[in-house]
Amino acid sequence: MIKFFRKIRQNLLMENKTGRYLKYAFGEIILVVVGILIALQLNAWKEENTENKIVKQFISSLVEDLKSDTTSIRQIQKFRQWKG
Repeated sequence: MIKFFRKIRQNLLMENKTGRYLKYAFGEIILVVVGILIALQLNAWKEENTENKIVKQFISSLVEDLKSDTTSIRQIQKFRQWKG
């Protein structure tokens, strides 16, 4: 594929069609920029998903800790009522 595009560029330069070559070069630059932007967007999406997973795990852990703390507080209250 790269050889194909290289051949097109060489033919355009040899035939002194600089206008067409510049259009071709500009099109190639646009394709590269679009590819980079897509890669950046995919990377941001992946990072966001990773962060969301971490937040969900943190919230789940927090809920479990709250349940455990609530159980402990109730046991302490029952013990104090029984003792006191």
